[in-house]
Amino acid sequence: MSDTQPASSSLPALSVIVPVCDEAGAIAALLQEILDKVGAAYRVEVVVVDDGSRDGTDGIVADLAARDLRITLIRHKARSGKSAALRTGAMAATSLWMATIDGDGENDPADVVAMAAQIDATSVGRVGLVAGIRRRRTAGIRRLIASRIGNGVRRFLLRDDCPDTACGLKVLPRPLFLAFPYFDSLHRYMPALTRRYGFETVHVSVDDRPRMAGRSKYTNIGRALVGIVDLLGVVWLLRRTTVGANPVAKADRAP
Repeated sequence: MSDTQPASSSLPALSVIVPVCDEAGAIAALLQEILDKVGAAYRVEVVVVDDGSRDGTDGIVADLAARDLRITLIRHKARSGKSAALRTGAMAATSLWMATIDGDGENDPADVVAMAAQIDATSVGRVGLVAGIRRRRTAGIRRLIASRIGNGVRRFLLRDDCPDTACGLKVLPRPLFLAFPYFDSLHRYMPALTRRYGFETVHVSVDDRPRMAGRSKYTNIGRALVGIVDLLGVVWLLRRTTVGANPVAKADRAP
């Protein structure tokens, strides 16, 4: 990766938030993919939030950021979770629209471009979230079964009409994301919150690639136990949430 200046200002801006934790074996290749694929269509800034890595991931990203001005590294001193990393990245980003992508290489950055094509990156209209839906899962059978059960229960209780909220690929307005109430596992409930805030969600089929390196940060049992508590909390939260002023400035909204 050579010294690179920001892309032409004639391209629409898009911030890509990449939460990472112990992804030393995958992050360099993934960042190059983001710069090549997303950077060809957008004036991209890549905000990498290192969530307490212990394998040197932060050092790899720091070296890349020193050579390419489009990459920014932010470090959490201790592991705080994926939702916290996304929030940190969103607060540091500058574009109207942001995309989220996992740092392990399972998500293809080309899908970010396909998803962002569903909206106008210079304004915000009726669509508040473009959510990736994995068409061919590479996870093991136990994880797939647990995921389908969890998705079914969540869809029944929240009526969010999203078959795969755990997919790391999402595109949404940054002001809308920052307006959501913050809690751990927020990233799994963005479709329900988007609808509660009066916006529509668009689903786009995306690829699910084998993990480049490392291993999952969650077990099926751990994910299920935490998910039950979170789901009940979100049910309560949605019932107790009254949206006043639109979180996206009217000047930014399309007719």
